[in-house]
Amino acid sequence: MVSISLCMIVKDEQNVIERCLKSIYKFVDEIIIVDTGSTDKTKEICEKYGKVYDFDWCDDFSKARNFSFSKANSDYIMWLDADDIVPDKSLKKLMEWKQNKSDADVVMLPYKLNENFIYYRERILKREKGFSWQGAVHECIQPNGKIIYLDAAIEHKKIKNSNDRNLKIYEKNENTLDTRGKFYYARELLTHGKIDKAIKMFETFLEDKNAWIENKLEAYRNLASCYICKSEFNKAKEILIKSLELDMPRAETCCDLAMIYIKLDKYNQAKFWYEIAYNCMPDAQNGGFISLDCYGYLPCIGLCVCYDKLGDKKSANYWNERAGIFKPDSEAVIFNRNYFNSLK
Repeated sequence: MVSISLCMIVKDEQNVIERCLKSIYKFVDEIIIVDTGSTDKTKEICEKYGKVYDFDWCDDFSKARNFSFSKANSDYIMWLDADDIVPDKSLKKLMEWKQNKSDADVVMLPYKLNENFIYYRERILKREKGFSWQGAVHECIQPNGKIIYLDAAIEHKKIKNSNDRNLKIYEKNENTLDTRGKFYYARELLTHGKIDKAIKMFETFLEDKNAWIENKLEAYRNLASCYICKSEFNKAKEILIKSLELDMPRAETCCDLAMIYIKLDKYNQAKFWYEIAYNCMPDAQNGGFISLDCYGYLPCIGLCVCYDKLGDKKSANYWNERAGIFKPDSEAVIFNRNYFNSLK
């Protein structure tokens, strides 16, 4: 059986940290908490579960995480954020993996941000390989060696409201950002409504020859969103179509294109892209962001709208019922069902 060190960095997490630790403590052999300046009861709570170290915050998440890794003593290191939890079904799968002698260097686990959004993260790492975090914000570890994928999802249960902390760190380091940093900086700018600057940064990122294809695909979608915010729908459409040159169509991009055609009252074209989206299959292991709704529910509800607008009520009703298979309690599905019943 392998041993596991849980390494975390925290600050003012008294509302969520015990929820996180209770969900995982049975799996790990030691818990290391690095506190970056809490003024609430976070440290007091953490001390009940493991060792707590202080770290002077320096606007660099990687430095704090690497410090936490340096305190680990087990065969493997696992990391979590304070507002993550490990569901019982995932804990069971992790315990089964731990019981077996593993030679994996990296264990990738699904990261479920909400019911619709999921992607894999490098979650458990062999300590002797000396993995280190990179990036001041949206930090990551470059997986290498023997990599395995385990279907034991970590769930992100955020309680705090978002702030501009990450944006400020990016702005301070704007002139020294690496390729990945440009991508996430552009996303922060978009999130905070700085549309014109976000456009410039996405364009800068997309010109970078080192850009990872999954981030490029997402950047094209985000760039199109910028132009949608400016009501420049044709420009957004051109950007999304250009992204199709990179790889096989993703359902997310197809749904975005369909929505633009709906805004332009071009329902046959919208129907075309929803049909492609419906037939796409998600590949969570490619490392990209997966919007699960785009691989079922959204194409179905979109096709319902398109057929209704085109006067084909029978087909519209069919696709609404298909959408109900994915989300039986959807308000849109229920509203549409009542609408079609009223036409009988």
